[in-house]
Amino acid sequence: MYYTYILFSSKSKNFYYGSTKDLQKRIKLHNRGEVFATAPYKPWRLVWYAAFEKEKQARDFELYLKSGSGKAFAYKRLVNSVVLKKDD
Repeated sequence: MYYTYILFSSKSKNFYYGSTKDLQKRIKLHNRGEVFATAPYKPWRLVWYAAFEKEKQARDFELYLKSGSGKAFAYKRLVNSVVLKKDD
């Protein structure tokens, strides 16, 4: 399985969209600061993920989520940024 995921940074109050084959390992890498793009904003919390049979499906959905309409979809249907920001 391949995964598309959304992380939330309690430090920056931002979301990060990614895809991977090993979800647990990837989250650990983000939180250990081993991913250049996310290191300054740790800790990260997994707030949403989906599993796909093919890597291309997961990567295509990740790219969609990074687009303007994809972000609007994510905020409306996948995560509630107001609730997440109040939780931290």
